Amino acid sequence: MSSLTVYHESSPDQPNKVLTHLEDIASTLATVGVRFERWEASAPIAPGASQDEVITAYRPQIDRLMQEQGYVTVDVVSLTSDHPQKAELRAKFLDEHRHGEDEVRFFVAGRGLFTLHIDDYVYAVLCEKNDLISVPAGTRHWFDMGEHPHFVAIRLFNNPEGWVAQFTGDDIAGRFPQLED
Repeated sequence: MSSLTVYHESSPDQPNKVLTHLEDIASTLATVGVRFERWEASAPIAPGASQDEVITAYRPQIDRLMQEQGYVTVDVVSLTSDHPQKAELRAKFLDEHRHGEDEVRFFVAGRGLFTLHIDDYVYAVLCEKNDLISVPAGTRHWFDMGEHPHFVAIRLFNNPEGWVAQFTGDDIAGRFPQLED
């Protein structure tokens, strides 16, 4: 189940609120400029589907978002717990960082935890199948795919080079809960 847990940055053990209803999650995130939606496929997707099959199943939503936001590139990323570099890939984005462009992810399958550090608050967004999150460029955040990752996600970009992580050097991510498997 998708969820949003909001903390004050000084209280990683005591959430201010925990939300599990789509409308509550989306409206709370919208107040800080983060888009959160739920999409449904227009065609069935079989396990192991190709990138083209996945994109085709969500083409109307992808086209709408590309037109609205000016994204020019779309791809699909997939990771499972049997990947030989899963620990390195997980560690790569566990520290607080930002990007020069929006980070847009739609979870076709599986899940991941986006944790956003905005002003004095931390927003832990557990994204699951059918969830779209769009984190605005420059937003401090980190991503946890879990110790045993499993996800298929559609990514949209304005410019893939802008998606390079710029680490903040803040150790805040280590003080907040990670994704539990």
